[in-house]
Amino acid sequence: MVKKKEKPAEKRDIEIVNIVVSTSLEHDIPLEKMAATLSNTEYNPEQFPGLVIRIKEPKTSALIFSSGKVVCTGARTIEKVHESIKKIIKSLEKINIKIKIEPKINIQNIVASGSVGMALNLNVLAMKLENTEYEPEQFPGLVYALKAAKATFLLFSNGKVVCTGTKSEQEVYTALDMLIANLKKVNKK
Repeated sequence: MVKKKEKPAEKRDIEIVNIVVSTSLEHDIPLEKMAATLSNTEYNPEQFPGLVIRIKEPKTSALIFSSGKVVCTGARTIEKVHESIKKIIKSLEKINIKIKIEPKINIQNIVASGSVGMALNLNVLAMKLENTEYEPEQFPGLVYALKAAKATFLLFSNGKVVCTGTKSEQEVYTALDMLIANLKKVNKK
């Protein structure tokens, strides 16, 4: 019988809201032809060299470059990332571009949002934590770079947080656990 891993006592109140990935289709892409054929695209080469394609389900957007490089954003799970890339490949088939490889997905950034379950005194945190930026006249959140976790948090006084910079779901949870531990240390001082 396989023993299940025990869950931590504290409930991690955080969910992934955006995964940004890059990949290469290893094929030149005729962006003008794509823009002329597909209705869910935008292409203004005078302003930006990439074509934007919007996918309804899963709700994602991707930048496609003529080199075959792709940056996809908006998915909330890796499965949805793969679905989006498959839909892009299917769209390319409509203009007779056959992608024969399985594109390698590279996670660039994961954005997660949630709560630490306690009110936060941002003025105190700005003074007691290292690597913070807090200018309440300009923005109501405190920016906290948690270098040990390679993550950056936006902290709000109501306890809501946004985490960015991680590259896996596990890194999100590890960063949140480190954040909560640091907040508890500061509260004890």
